[in-house]
Amino acid sequence: MEVNVGGVDRTIRIILGIVILSLFFVLEGNARWWGLVGVGLLATGIFRFCPAYLPFGIKTCATKR
Repeated sequence: MEVNVGGVDRTIRIILGIVILSLFFVLEGNARWWGLVGVGLLATGIFRFCPAYLPFGIKTCATKR
């Protein structure tokens, strides 16, 4: 698994992941389950790998020359 998420992208994903995941604990009813979307953002930020970037060849991290 090759790293394809850079520093700024990683920070944004982790912050948004935590914010969206907190909705799970704040909202009530069926709407609260949308908060679990934050788990995906948090995981891609922590592991620095986004599977959605693969088909497009996107890398937001610095490349070695």
